[in-house]
Amino acid sequence: MHYRQMDFDGYRVYVGAVEAEADELAGAAAGYQAALIVSRPGAAGRRELEAYRDDSLGCGYRWSSADEALSYALTRAREMIRKRSPALRC
Repeated sequence: MHYRQMDFDGYRVYVGAVEAEADELAGAAAGYQAALIVSRPGAAGRRELEAYRDDSLGCGYRWSSADEALSYALTRAREMIRKRSPALRC
């Protein structure tokens, strides 16, 4: 798994690229699936609150490289935060 973390506009964003094997029955090639967690950091030592999680962004689409999957997940997170998506629970 490849992983990155960043802070963006009051949220903490974790993105990941998870290796996925080929699935011949489903017609899916090997590659990387994108994963995303968006959380709100807690104040004064309080625990982070998870605002959004998706372990298989893009309906499980497989990107050919980890960088492509990470880039997609990061773009999706920034878009959700900028638009204040209703999917964000906090």
